[in-house]
Amino acid sequence: MVPIALPQVAERPPTRQETLARARALAAQIAQLLGPDLKVLLTVHDNRSTMISFRRQPPLLKIRAHHMFLDAPQAVVRSIADYAGRGKTSAGVEIDDYIAAQQKRIRAMPTKPALLESRGECFDLHELYVHINEAHFGNGVSARIGWGRNTSKRRRKSIRLGVYDHKAREIRIHPALDRPDVPRFFVEFIVFHEMLHQLFPSDRDTGRHVHHPRAFRERERAFPKYAAAMAWERQHLQELLRR
Repeated sequence: MVPIALPQVAERPPTRQETLARARALAAQIAQLLGPDLKVLLTVHDNRSTMISFRRQPPLLKIRAHHMFLDAPQAVVRSIADYAGRGKTSAGVEIDDYIAAQQKRIRAMPTKPALLESRGECFDLHELYVHINEAHFGNGVSARIGWGRNTSKRRRKSIRLGVYDHKAREIRIHPALDRPDVPRFFVEFIVFHEMLHQLFPSDRDTGRHVHHPRAFRERERAFPKYAAAMAWERQHLQELLRR
């Protein structure tokens, strides 16, 4: 007898009514575990960051949970009750393990890259990046680069002239540098500095977060006009803060 392969039918996503019914059932399970002193209000979401959060406002316990918890086994439901309702932080371990096992159910981040404009009024950051990458990194850095947005309307106390996003591999340079009175070598130094972050990621030293490890600083000082760039920044920092 020849076996017949039946076509696989895609699982039908639950309707809104079914999801609400399952959320009410989960809330009822948690409430039963906690007893009559707390009323549980449960909201289900599908975001990508915080999987579960809660707020105790006796006699209410408000819980926001990812839809993955609608299928959670009884042991995880009990951990939610202990963690959110009774404040037992040790119960968070089982919740974290469950979330780790359900990673496929977390909606992926959108992959469309954000718009980055590299050509400014005075400087083309992409042109600077290509030159620096070839001259100092042997074209070993791979990143997008563009001008950031100047949204501050008030006097600043500090300014970040550049930022590197490790996850997106993006460099953004503060638009305060896109001015004719800013020397090209200083903009090149800031771009060079941010490119270094790809080669020397932030490290931890004795439990303290180190944004610029020793190797980073040593390589930074190898920039041909390092001393001139540092001197220019010290001399003109107050002007940059006013822009």
